[in-house]
Parts: sequence; structure tokens; C-alpha cells
Amino acid sequence: MRHGRRLDVRVRRIYDSPGDDGLRVLVDRLWPRGITRERAALDAWMTALAPSAPLRRWFGHDPERWGEFRRRYRGELATQSAPLEELRVAAAHGPVTLLYGARDAEHNHALVLREVLLGPVVRTGAGQTPRRRSAKVRPIGG
Repeated sequence: MRHGRRLDVRVRRIYDSPGDDGLRVLVDRLWPRGITRERAALDAWMTALAPSAPLRRWFGHDPERWGEFRRRYRGELATQSAPLEELRVAAAHGPVTLLYGARDAEHNHALVLREVLLGPVVRTGAGQTPRRRSAKVRPIGG
């Protein structure tokens, strides 16, 4: 899918103070320690886009495993066309900030997710693009 506008996808650690983030989306499977819902100021929590628990444990934020982690995580994301499309549509209409809890700002899954969102849409099946869903990202608590 091509959008008329360039997609605006940002990455920020959830422990940083909110700024001009647009739509704030937590993309971790686990809720970050020490963060209240109020402090998080989330618009959505999309656990389906987080790495699987086995992949997360295997990676362990070891920079030497970064290349292989990126490859495996991209494979997992290839099965998540609907939530990826939701974020692409949202990012075409304004900023989307992917929030993560990891300490390492250079080796975390949100960076890979951003690359996937900004990259070309992978076609599935017989040359078909993933089916579009609503442009609305599911709100937190709803």
C-alpha cells in the first residue's frame, strides 16, 4: 500500500517524558516496570507486534545476536499484516510513536518494527496485498 504522504513513525523509550509524539503505541508484550497508565499516556498497546517470548528470551538484548534477532523478528512480523497495516494507515495521517521499555536504544525491537513499517509492504498469497482494516488503532483499555 502506498500512501499519499510520507509515513511518520518515531521510536521512543516509554520511560522518557511524552513529547510531540502523535499516536503513542506501546509495542512490548509485557507492561513496563514502574510505569503507571497515566505516566505512559498511551493511545494503544499492541502486544501482537512485540517479539514472541521465546525470541525475546533468546535475544536477551545481546548486541552480538542483533543481526539474527532482526531476521527472526521480521519473520514473526510477516504474520502480523493487519496490525502493521493499521499502524501504516495511522502514520500516514500523523505521527505514530512506537514505545518500548528496553534500556538499549540501538538494539531493540521497536527499531526493527519501524524499519518494517517504513519499508515496502510484503505481498502475500497470489500477489495480493494484505487486506485493509480500519484506520483506527485499538485504544488502550477498550
